[in-house]
Amino acid sequence: MTTLELEPIREGTKTVWPDINATVSQFTVTVEQVRTRRQRQEFVDFPWRIYEGDVNWCPPLKIEAHASINHDKHPFYKHGAAVQFLARREGKVVGRISVSDDPNYNAEHNANVGCFGMFETVDDPEVSRSLLHAATRWLRARGRTSIIGPIDYSTNYPSGLLVEGFETPQRVMMNHNPRYYADLLEDWGLEKAKDMYAWWFDGDNPSLDDWIRRAERIANRGGVTIRPVRLDDFNAEVARCMQVYNQTWEKTWGFVQMTPEEFYHMAHQLKQTAVPELLLLAEVAGQPVGFCVTLPDLNEAIRPTKGRLTSWGLPIGLVKLLCGMKRI
Repeated sequence: MTTLELEPIREGTKTVWPDINATVSQFTVTVEQVRTRRQRQEFVDFPWRIYEGDVNWCPPLKIEAHASINHDKHPFYKHGAAVQFLARREGKVVGRISVSDDPNYNAEHNANVGCFGMFETVDDPEVSRSLLHAATRWLRARGRTSIIGPIDYSTNYPSGLLVEGFETPQRVMMNHNPRYYADLLEDWGLEKAKDMYAWWFDGDNPSLDDWIRRAERIANRGGVTIRPVRLDDFNAEVARCMQVYNQTWEKTWGFVQMTPEEFYHMAHQLKQTAVPELLLLAEVAGQPVGFCVTLPDLNEAIRPTKGRLTSWGLPIGLVKLLCGMKRI
């Protein structure tokens, strides 16, 4: 995966953005901000059109997709701002995009950047340009001068554009997209900002036992103890993990500290499907120094539901999900 960014071209004291000098009305594509219940439904439903027939795509649960753009439910909106746009041609939705402004990130990095994410479009440069133009107009109105993405709000959420590995299934908390997205984004003027990797772990690797012994020796030498997270003291355990998380990633590219609301929100989401024995906390002299979250790939269970927990008022998808979780 990769993320892309666009730096403005400066002419004297005036900032000119590449490829976006035309107004949206000049395109045969119209772009509208998502405001109504119907528009939110269209925004959530549109990816099903793009990924029809893609066996490696995992449809999100629609209830979670709605919550991710709900200003009253998503913790990002307590400190940041974001809006969503739909692109239409002859009344039919042909693309979507979300654009966000995180003041915490800009203060932390002394930057002036906004993010675009939740980007989905048909294979048409006119549509992608119209969406990106709308996103940058919104950011410019807020005084921002650069844009980076695909990033849903911040790098603490789904980030990156898939550029290799299209033949592998989409795993939990990872993005997936058609091959042509890279061409559409680069055609508009975006360039690679950072490579992001997902690693496959081979449990049959013959050198694994050697690494386990080395790790045990290092842990013993440093006085490190590793234990499962105590679910009966979950909020306190989350606070310990948040301290480690924000300190560990502090100087990493693109990182912004999660607010307590964001961290607790994500932790309680993960708790619903996590295996307690695979939530590990490392301590030295009783103080947290590391943690590890190993998740079952919930996508394997979600895929058969096609994103719906209910059909015709019956919990058909929920039953499929619960049965599928036992087979992950």
